Amino acid sequence: MRNTFGNIFTITTFGESHGRGLGVIIDGCPAGVKINEDFIRMELQRRKPGQSKITTQRKEEDNFEILSGVFEGQSTGTPIAMVIYNTDQKSKDYSHIADKFRPSHADYTYHEKFGVRDYRGGGRSSARETAARVAAGAVAKLLLASYGVAINAYVSQAGAVKLEKPYQELDFNLTESNIVRCPDANTADKMIELIDQVRKERDTIGGVVSCVAKGVPVGLGEPVFDRLHAVLGHAMLSINAVKGFEFGSGFEGVTMKGSQHNDAFYTEGDKVRTRTNHSGGIQGGISNGEDIYFKVAFKPVATIMQDQESVNAQGEKTTVSGKGRHDPCVVPRAVPIVEAMCALVLADHLLLNRSSKI
Repeated sequence: MRNTFGNIFTITTFGESHGRGLGVIIDGCPAGVKINEDFIRMELQRRKPGQSKITTQRKEEDNFEILSGVFEGQSTGTPIAMVIYNTDQKSKDYSHIADKFRPSHADYTYHEKFGVRDYRGGGRSSARETAARVAAGAVAKLLLASYGVAINAYVSQAGAVKLEKPYQELDFNLTESNIVRCPDANTADKMIELIDQVRKERDTIGGVVSCVAKGVPVGLGEPVFDRLHAVLGHAMLSINAVKGFEFGSGFEGVTMKGSQHNDAFYTEGDKVRTRTNHSGGIQGGISNGEDIYFKVAFKPVATIMQDQESVNAQGEKTTVSGKGRHDPCVVPRAVPIVEAMCALVLADHLLLNRSSKI
C-alpha cells in the first residue's frame, strides 16, 4: 500500500476512520513558511463531518496537533507531523458487516488484496483519511500564498442541478455563505433542497466540484509523464468517490474546430497572455500563467440506508442493511479536499521547477 504523494513537497498520511486518530507527515516544506494554525483549523472545519443537515451527523471537531517541524510560528525545514484524534467513533454501527461486502465499497477489493480488512467505517479506505490531506494542503496553501497563488473550489453540480454560470462571473467570497458551498444563491437553494430530499428518501446523489487556481507562475509541470494536468488528474482521482476529471475545454472541446479552440497569444506589458483559455492554463503539460481550471465528478455515496443484495466473505448470498452516519452527497465537504490536493500538486511542482534551468 502506498500512502505517500509528491516528489519534493511530499505527504504521507496514516490512520483509520475508527482508529485512535489520523495524521500526516509533510516532508520537503522549505524553512521559513509562516504556519498559521488558525488557517489550518479553518480548513479542517470546512471538511469536518456534522456541519449541516446535508452532511453526515458524525460529530468530529477535527482539532489537530502539530508535533514537529514548526518553531515560533515558522516551518524549520524538517518534517512537519500533524495528528487529528478521532472522538466520535461508533464502531458497533459496523459490526453487522464484519464479514459482508457492501456494494460499491472497497470491502471486497481490500479483503481480496490484503486478506484482512478493518470493517469499522471502511478503515483506511474511508474518506475520513482526507482530513489529513486537508491539514497538509493548508500548509501548501500557505507556501503558495507567498508566491501569489490562490485556489478556489466550489460545488457546480449536485445531481441534476447544475450551475450554468462560468467561473469568471462568480464571486468566490460567496462560496462559504451557504451549506452546499455554491457561490450562486439561487442554484445553492435548489441543490440544498435536492440533497435534503434525497436524504429523506434514505438515498444518495453525486455531484461536481469545480476548481480554479489563479496566479500560477509559468513553467510548472514535468513532461513527459508528469505533465501538470496529468498530476492534477492523479491527485483528484485519488480522492474517495471521484469518477471523473476534466480540465480546460475538456470533452466539450471536441465539438470545436482548431481555429476556434486555439488560444491566441498577445502581450500585456512584459507578460505573454492568451485571449482565450481553452487550454485551461496548461499547454504541453506546463502552466502558461493563465488560470488553471478543472472539474471533479463525485459518484453517489455508496452507503445508502436501504437493504441491498450482496455476498459475505464465504461467497454466500446475504443482505446488507444500511446503518451508521453517512453523507447524502459528498460534494459540500469535498470542496476543501479538492483545493488541498490542488495545492499539494502546485507546491510540489513549484519546488520542482527550481531545478529546470540555471
